[in-house]
Amino acid sequence: MIALVLSALSLLALPHTPQAAPASAATPLSTAPLSAAAPVSAAAPLSKVLVFSRTAGFRHSSIPAGIAAVQRLGTANGFTVTATEDAGAFTTANLAQYQAVIWLSTTGDVLNAAQQTAFESYIAAGGGYVGVHAAADTEYDWPWYGGLVGAYFASHPATQQATVEVEDRSSVSTAHLPQRWTRTDEWYNYRANPRSPVKVLASLDESSYSGGSMGDHPITWCQNYGGGRAWYTGLGHTEESYADPNFTTMLLGGIQTASGARPADCRPENGYTPLFDGTQASLDRWRQAGPGGFTLADGTLTSVGGMGLLWYPVTPFSDYSLKVDWMMPGDDNGGVFIGFPDPQGDPWKPVDTGHEIQIDATDGDPSRTTGSVYSFQAPDTAARAAALNPPGTWNSYEIAVHGRHVEIYLNGVKINDYTSTRDIALGHIGVQNDGTGMDINYRDIRIKQDGTTPATDLARGRPVSVSSVEPGSAHVGANAVDGDPATRWSSAYSDPQSITVDLGSVRTLQRVRLNWETAYGRAYTVQTSPDNQTWRTVNTTTAGDGGIDDIAVSGTARYVRVQGTARATQWGYSLWDLAVLGS
Repeated sequence: MIALVLSALSLLALPHTPQAAPASAATPLSTAPLSAAAPVSAAAPLSKVLVFSRTAGFRHSSIPAGIAAVQRLGTANGFTVTATEDAGAFTTANLAQYQAVIWLSTTGDVLNAAQQTAFESYIAAGGGYVGVHAAADTEYDWPWYGGLVGAYFASHPATQQATVEVEDRSSVSTAHLPQRWTRTDEWYNYRANPRSPVKVLASLDESSYSGGSMGDHPITWCQNYGGGRAWYTGLGHTEESYADPNFTTMLLGGIQTASGARPADCRPENGYTPLFDGTQASLDRWRQAGPGGFTLADGTLTSVGGMGLLWYPVTPFSDYSLKVDWMMPGDDNGGVFIGFPDPQGDPWKPVDTGHEIQIDATDGDPSRTTGSVYSFQAPDTAARAAALNPPGTWNSYEIAVHGRHVEIYLNGVKINDYTSTRDIALGHIGVQNDGTGMDINYRDIRIKQDGTTPATDLARGRPVSVSSVEPGSAHVGANAVDGDPATRWSSAYSDPQSITVDLGSVRTLQRVRLNWETAYGRAYTVQTSPDNQTWRTVNTTTAGDGGIDDIAVSGTARYVRVQGTARATQWGYSLWDLAVLGS
């Protein structure tokens, strides 16, 4: 169905906002399918689900309301609903007709051994499981089921209001929710934290209510399990839940996820560092190159004008997995850029030096559509059609870069595999605002550097000494290490000048990164010292051109000094940021 929608949209395609072709396409354009990609078929429309609500322990008064809510969802979304408390429904033949089985606040031991075996076979054949609330208070002596639900119930405080923190806002079950969702329910504590094996979609802020005992407290999650798919939420105790559109929309998304009717990335996500987490503080660490920009509301970036690029100047990355959630309202355009040096205000430089992973559903050129390495390689169109949520809904990219090898995953499905001839192994990342009318939204940009321990900025907040401060200004040396991209150190208008940071103890160094303001150093040295007395020169620059200088260093030191010997302007030396990366 998704493929048919995309095909229809292509007949209505608007002209694509022009973009310059890469300066040199060293690799011939490829539009062939991925040879390494497994065959992918589009998800079947959701047609039939089973609601199972048998209880052998506590019985929730909300069960009838829950059944009625699922029936309403079925009527509104074109699938039929069978409700039962008869465990005899759990036979291989009977279960085969359902795309998902919803365990609605079941409790205790509800299936015998033969019925358990039939359900395991159903999941192994690709079936879907949806667990609601007390489904986690069920079948404690069936370890396979414990793995399927994700975690067993342990305890709960009194029903009360709490804040749900929505962690994955690209999932079809949670994309509609605010970043922080306040609601009243009975909040379960679980016997073990499920985060490691599952994809956590939402968690509880334990400071917002009384009785939470987990610290890190997942409350809604999904996973691929035993050949099938599982989605669970601890919400749903109260009868009022099933009249709450936010909750019932989340439940519908869970059914669509478990049934395979909508694409969903349910792989565990651990070890990622947020670069943009929806807060203004994280956005302040980014920088706009070129026209236009983005507005921020409810943790979502919305493009304004263009063609520009919002890029992350704090550090370049190598050997990483980058995840970006995105949504096009209609026939729009955007992209994620990788592997480029400091663009120095020009959004076209990353086009020529890095790669754009394109977002555009209807461009007639397959190498310029969603999932392509823009102008270099088209995606596997069958894999993309099966994985893509249509315009108006959220999708998630994972872009894995190892050296010059680029792999692109859409909602957990690999759709492109490309080896570049460009020097993209170490570079910055960014997201594009393509222009007025080419609207795009982004959420939750995060990264994991694979196989390496991410370097820490050892200079952040450490004591600094400088040779001088610009007369009459507040541009003191500490500004260069405060992490605020709007503050800087500026020196007097003479040579030489220096800035020295004390790392607190002897550390292992990897890089020194200088983010210059307009008044930059034409010639300078970077020096290190164990004691602030004996200095070793680790880099000499004689023709600096400003912007960001990212300098590889090695060895150990406690002190790092930048000694400027020739200014590039009539003004002093001016640094937005002095970062010392290491461990």
